[in-house]
Amino acid sequence: MHLRIRYVNTGTVKESGEKHKGSVEIPNLSEENEVDGTEINISKKKGEGDVLKDLMRTEGTAKVREALRDYLNALKTEFTLGMILPTKGTVGQEWSAERKLCGNTAQGSVSPQSLDRVGVKIPTVRIVMRELFNSPADELYSIFTTKELVQKFSKRPAVIEAEKGGKLQMFDGCVSGEYMELVPGERIVLKWRCRSWPDEHYAVVDLNFKDMATQTELQLECKGVPVPNEDSTRQCWQKQYFEEIHFLLRQSKDNME
Repeated sequence: MHLRIRYVNTGTVKESGEKHKGSVEIPNLSEENEVDGTEINISKKKGEGDVLKDLMRTEGTAKVREALRDYLNALKTEFTLGMILPTKGTVGQEWSAERKLCGNTAQGSVSPQSLDRVGVKIPTVRIVMRELFNSPADELYSIFTTKELVQKFSKRPAVIEAEKGGKLQMFDGCVSGEYMELVPGERIVLKWRCRSWPDEHYAVVDLNFKDMATQTELQLECKGVPVPNEDSTRQCWQKQYFEEIHFLLRQSKDNME
């Protein structure tokens, strides 16, 4: 995805009350590139002063990049959770590619016979994934059950009531559910859904933490995923959960050193 953005506005110098017109242009915004390297062009109307232009080139550029980072994170979240849907012309192609991908991915597997029916009556599948984390099981378990840690890796406000029947809400409400079972350091069972799924339909997510001293293998089983959302659900767990948790763990290790 590549976007070109141009924003025109008027700014006022507080001390003098002078108004200046100018524009901010991002010629090539892409989720494939680092935001810090994104080109940001600042221009002003001919004849206007340079005070705000110089300010925008320094502090303003940093603020723009911060906003772009938040925008791309939100866009990625909505895409992986299926909030951004394919057009009619690509549905058949993406469905075929999705089925092929799921059958060959190294990250997880889908039982071909596992068409379950959970919640409302729609065809569903079971997803199985495994991920190795450089963290003891107790620490990894806490990342899934502590509000402050969930908000750190998800980069969004969250509702985390880590007790049986407690509510769960993440990614600005794109994911919601409740805790069904908790065994500290060993297992979490969730009633879990994406906002784009049919109303009142939930999957059952079973997270098992296999302690391997300094590392933990997280075994995930997600039963009741709507068939059209199979790949987006896998991407959600891989990119929005696993990859962000890896990043959080690396940050914590760097801070300790």
